[in-house]
Amino acid sequence: MNIASDTPPGGNATPESATDETANDAIRAKVIAKTQCVVVKVGTRVLTTSEGKLDLQRVDLLAAQLARIADSGRHVIMVSSGAVGAGVAKLGLATRPIEVAKLQAVAAIGQADLIKSYEKSLLQHGYQAAQVLLTKSDLRRRSGYLHVRNALNGIHELGAIAVVNENDSVAVAELKTTFGDNDRLAAHVAGLFNDALLILLTDVHGLYDGHPDADGSKKIEVVHELDGDVMSMAEDKSSAVSKGGMEGKLRASKLANSHGHPTIIGPGRQDDVLDQIFAGARVGTLFIPPKRTLKGRRRWIGSAAIIQGNLHVDEGAARALVEQGRSLLAVGIVRVEGTFSHGNVVRVLDPNEQEIARGLVNYRSHEISLIAGKSNAEIEAVLGHRPYENVIHRSNLVLRTLAE
Repeated sequence: MNIASDTPPGGNATPESATDETANDAIRAKVIAKTQCVVVKVGTRVLTTSEGKLDLQRVDLLAAQLARIADSGRHVIMVSSGAVGAGVAKLGLATRPIEVAKLQAVAAIGQADLIKSYEKSLLQHGYQAAQVLLTKSDLRRRSGYLHVRNALNGIHELGAIAVVNENDSVAVAELKTTFGDNDRLAAHVAGLFNDALLILLTDVHGLYDGHPDADGSKKIEVVHELDGDVMSMAEDKSSAVSKGGMEGKLRASKLANSHGHPTIIGPGRQDDVLDQIFAGARVGTLFIPPKRTLKGRRRWIGSAAIIQGNLHVDEGAARALVEQGRSLLAVGIVRVEGTFSHGNVVRVLDPNEQEIARGLVNYRSHEISLIAGKSNAEIEAVLGHRPYENVIHRSNLVLRTLAE
């Protein structure tokens, strides 16, 4: 675990901590200077009042700051929760519905109020609001992935600001089309672009080394490695109208980091939070991506593509993939699950049934079943041809340690 904490409130900085603070300030400045695309996600708890109604003043404050970021020439995208919460308040409901059909209807009703609020607020600063509703299936196909990116680029080029939300009216867990929460959706959206900064606004000031309300807990200033020790710091909260929590935000941060994008988890109820972030202030917790990250097509394979089947491999093949960065050969395959075609994305499972990678296959599922366990020299005799030396080439394979 590689983290840096804030100086305790009222405490005096030691020479070492002062050095750390200077280094962290330099890191933040470098991140801001490099940022060309900004994806801001705001949660339900930030956007709603204590009565559960949409907080119009908060929308105004966020819109003004988004406009100032856009004025700098950066591509700005807002991923906004709040549709269900707005619908609950508009309909006078006591609680968030549980039944899927009612939840979809409430989201549709609330979404209208949500986008109208952003439109009104952004227009005061010279920007149109462009509503974009997505489901996970929109990003699963490579063509869809590119279409979404092109649409968001087009919105930016026209001088508008995209307001993105999961399409709760049609995306349901039973159909497996949900992202799970808007934190992960925001990470996927950031993954469409280069030099992006993901900002997750929540109701706490960042990641703490203990419960945020506990005496002695300190906010983590910078995280250089989002590992299991950091994940264990998450303290989820429950809410009647929100699906997110700190654990979900850390997972979204890890996904964004795997794409090479830094992430800031910060205080959404701080009125000038975005202004302060872009001024280089020590706001929230900054997560730094590793040097080895996913780019281009491998980014889509690792995080968005639909999975068409599974390849079970032996221990030797698993070791070759994970430890040696090799391609997957037929000789290491033990079993094939599912029906898929050449060019589809499949999971690779080790002898313990754990997913270790996913990638684009060079052969159809029935062909792989025939050549599983065979050496390259035997493939042509079995199939009558051997167009590829490997089942998945390493350039089309993504290890889960990178993609998660």
